[in-house]
This record gives sequence, C-alpha cells and structure tokens, in this order.
Amino acid sequence: ISIICFSVCSVTNKKPAQASITKVKQFEGSTSFVRRTQWMLEQLRQVNGIDPNRDSPEFDLLFENAFDQWVANTASEKCTFFQVLHHTCQRYLTDKKPEFINCQSKIMGGNSILHSAADSVTSAVQKASQALNERGERLGRAEEKTEELKNSAQQFAETAHKV
Repeated sequence: ISIICFSVCSVTNKKPAQASITKVKQFEGSTSFVRRTQWMLEQLRQVNGIDPNRDSPEFDLLFENAFDQWVANTASEKCTFFQVLHHTCQRYLTDKKPEFINCQSKIMGGNSILHSAADSVTSAVQKASQALNERGERLGRAEEKTEELKNSAQQFAETAHKV
C-alpha cells in the first residue's frame, strides 16, 4: 500500500489566530486525506534544513515533545514550505520563535516566493486601479459628450418647433 504524507502549515481565521503544522496522509486509491498529527506552531523549536550548501529535500522539525523527519518531493518544495513556515512564525509568534538552522539564506528572506507573490499581487492591484481610473476618465468624457448632444438635440427641437 502506498501512503503519501503532507505537512501543512495553517492559520485559523478566528481571533486570536492560531497557527499549526499538521501531518496528513493520503492512502493509495483514495482522494481523501486523514489527519495524523497536529502541532501548534508555539511547540515548534527548530527547523533543520540538514545541509545549507546543497539543494536537498530532507529536513527535520523539532517540537517540544516530538521530532519529525521529512523528505520533500523536491528541494524547491522544501524551500517553499520553509519560506511559508518562516513567514508564519514571524507573523504569529510573539515569544519563542523556532530556530532555523542549516537553511539556505534564500529561505530566510531576500527574494523569497512570498515576496514575489506579494509583488505580483501589488502589481495586479496597481494595474486594476489604473484600469479603473482610465475607465472612469473615459466615462466622464462620454458623459460630457452625452450632455453636449442632449443640449444640441434640445436646441434643434426648439428651432424645428419654431419653423
């Protein structure tokens, strides 16, 4: 039987927000997932990237009372997970933040996937805002032209009525 495991970092939308890391499994032939283990983000003590000098998919997560070894499908997926996890820790943990060791510097900031995604969203919002402004200007010009045509039509009607 083939089993696929996933590690998911999630945050509740209720206040106060609670962040967690959940291990879910999917069994061969099934489309559903089964939650196996869940840790609160506050329990995470260390994220170990194993080797900062090479792109490897292996990593370890050390919690208060547990240790979990992982292998991502690719080093890129590991990097993305670490970036999301690091960002979530920075945003939602105020006291003890986990230590990220043996991680490549690109994971901890710089030109991360989160920054790229934020830049893309910002760019899309700016483009949409510009398009709305341009549309508003065109509507304003169309409204002015409509008013001019209305006045011309009224003058024509008055002139025609006099004749």
